[in-house]
Amino acid sequence: MKKIIFCSILLVLLVAGALAGGGWWYAHRPLAMKQAVAGFIVPKGAGMRQAANAIAAAGVEVHPRLLAWLARFSGRAREIKAGSYEVRAGITPWQLILKLGAGEVSRGEILLLEGWTFRQVRAAVEKHPDLRADTVNLSEAEILARVGAREKHAEGLFFPDTYTFDKHSGALALLTRAHRAMQTRLIGEWEGRAAGLPLKSPYEALILASIVEKETGRSEDRARIAAVFVNRLRAGMRLQTDPTVIYGLGENFDGNLRRRDLEADTPWNTYTRAGLPPTPIAMPGRESLRAVLHPEDSREFYFVSRGDGSSVFSRTLEEHNQAVARYQRRRAVVNN
Repeated sequence: MKKIIFCSILLVLLVAGALAGGGWWYAHRPLAMKQAVAGFIVPKGAGMRQAANAIAAAGVEVHPRLLAWLARFSGRAREIKAGSYEVRAGITPWQLILKLGAGEVSRGEILLLEGWTFRQVRAAVEKHPDLRADTVNLSEAEILARVGAREKHAEGLFFPDTYTFDKHSGALALLTRAHRAMQTRLIGEWEGRAAGLPLKSPYEALILASIVEKETGRSEDRARIAAVFVNRLRAGMRLQTDPTVIYGLGENFDGNLRRRDLEADTPWNTYTRAGLPPTPIAMPGRESLRAVLHPEDSREFYFVSRGDGSSVFSRTLEEHNQAVARYQRRRAVVNN
């Protein structure tokens, strides 16, 4: 009887050892793949078996039952995290389990450029191959409501920066991050602003910063250009800046700004209307925000581009007209 019991125990141990040995061999054996890189998504709330099925469906030649068993046997089945993953040829089942447990999701990247309009921002996020275009069927008002914006116009509310994100996450989530980033930076700059500025709110600062962003050819001129506009606002002069006129023309602008365009009244025409336009005209960066809230100390009211990105600044209209005549004539000669 004792021999029978001993033989039974021995048999169980041998079988368990064989299974363990086979499991170890399977866990550390590179998996075949149909392509060099495979991507898959583990949904929220998914178990290890569901994750294994998703991996197999992505072209990784893994046995879902064996992978799920290995995860349970090792005590890691409940550690897996939802998200979008990428795996490369040569990965083993054990490495897969560790990757899922660590939440090493695949990442994408997008650059939102300073000076972009909301239309350009929206097109970039909705066309990005690694983002779900979950804003396509939303109106601008619906997007603003979902990102938590109080404003009625989306222009300028999103911070230009390079953003990384989990692949296959939504465009709306990224826009929410960009909106929060702009609010954080705008409020931070506003709280430390220079005294005596003719700006009543952070939103007015955002509007002026967007104008400075579009008018600046060289970064070192930002604070000086901002000072010109601040001086004009203090003196009750019209801003008379071309980028606001162009923005107001919208799709009617054909690339050439004419006198009739400067005379065509729109809410954004700072030649026909005093003060700031009703909304930003683009997405300003941190340096433009800082320039507007910490403008250079100057008495200049005018500037004109030299055509090389730099500008000539003037205190009087007479000096400005001379600079305009000089550099417009030079450009005319070059263009001819």
